[in-house]
Amino acid sequence: MTNIENQQVMIAENYKNYSLVENCPVRNVLDRVGDKWSILIISILGERGTLRFNQLNHTIGNISQKMLTVTLKTLEADGLVSRKIYPEIPPKVEYTLTPLGISLLPAIEILTSWAKENMPAIMVSRKQYNAQQN
Repeated sequence: MTNIENQQVMIAENYKNYSLVENCPVRNVLDRVGDKWSILIISILGERGTLRFNQLNHTIGNISQKMLTVTLKTLEADGLVSRKIYPEIPPKVEYTLTPLGISLLPAIEILTSWAKENMPAIMVSRKQYNAQQN
């Protein structure tokens, strides 16, 4: 088998392995943390440390309690956030990043910096695109 044929076989095998979200690590992770709130929650916990539910809710501001709950459960299921419940009345619940969640912070910081640098160009492009559509 030639080198080119070998590469084609490898590409076909990778496509077969990663064509399903469950098998593709990049698609799988982005599917879970690429929603509207996950990266923001991870960033806030990374910046401020351990926070109670209401502190997170007030910090974000425009998220419903249900959406915050769902997002925190997803992040907890993925091992990015840990939840600690204190046996008090009313119950006190705190959220903090796990070591795995902390390891994601540098990638989020790079994305955040890129977004800040490029948002003006993106806005111009959107405006041009919308003008062409009308």
